[in-house]
Amino acid sequence: MKLKIFTLLVAVSFLAGCGSLSGIPGTSGSVTEAEAASGIRQALNNGVSKGITALNQQDGFFGNQAYRLFLPPDARKIENVMRDLGMGKTVDRAILQINRAAEDAVGYATPIFTEAIREMTIQDAWNIIRGEQDAATRYFRDKTTAKLTAAFAPIIQRSLDKLEATRHYSDIINAYNRLPTTFNKLNPDLPSYVTEKAVSALFDQIAKEEANIRANPRARTTEILKKVFGSI
Repeated sequence: MKLKIFTLLVAVSFLAGCGSLSGIPGTSGSVTEAEAASGIRQALNNGVSKGITALNQQDGFFGNQAYRLFLPPDARKIENVMRDLGMGKTVDRAILQINRAAEDAVGYATPIFTEAIREMTIQDAWNIIRGEQDAATRYFRDKTTAKLTAAFAPIIQRSLDKLEATRHYSDIINAYNRLPTTFNKLNPDLPSYVTEKAVSALFDQIAKEEANIRANPRARTTEILKKVFGSI
């Protein structure tokens, strides 16, 4: 709440055209508009960076119960059948490599979020300040979803192919489709499913970091953040 009040005062000073924020309670010394804007952007950059780092590592997806990916819904229905047919190891390899592909892809999200932060206007900041507790996450979702999906899709395709997840998954689906009792054939296409899940997990992680930034304004890691949020 204190961070929200402070950033509201920052936005008011922007809109009023003030040259500095000296004298505003909760700031350390004289803080200029440029410093305040830089501090807010750094806070967002830090939150985004932490969110991406948490996922862009081994077991960022596979070792996290909240984000671990399983087979796509249609394929999940037949998982037990495939295991009963002796394809348990193939199923397990497919699931592992699907998660590895997602972990690999999210590492390419940083420049997309950086661009969105750089392009943030005074009005964008004002809307975030006056908005809900996930207003910044919503801003990022609006600004970056299409770009993230476009960027992730080919990366995930390459990762799935490199890690042979595509082959393992295709083996499962094709084996099921060949069963004489199978009337509704399944599509072995996988990248779009993994892309959607990776983007969704990334925004969920960003939302958690936004909540942390709002609740813990003393989490400062640079001099400008210490100056802007100095004694809040």
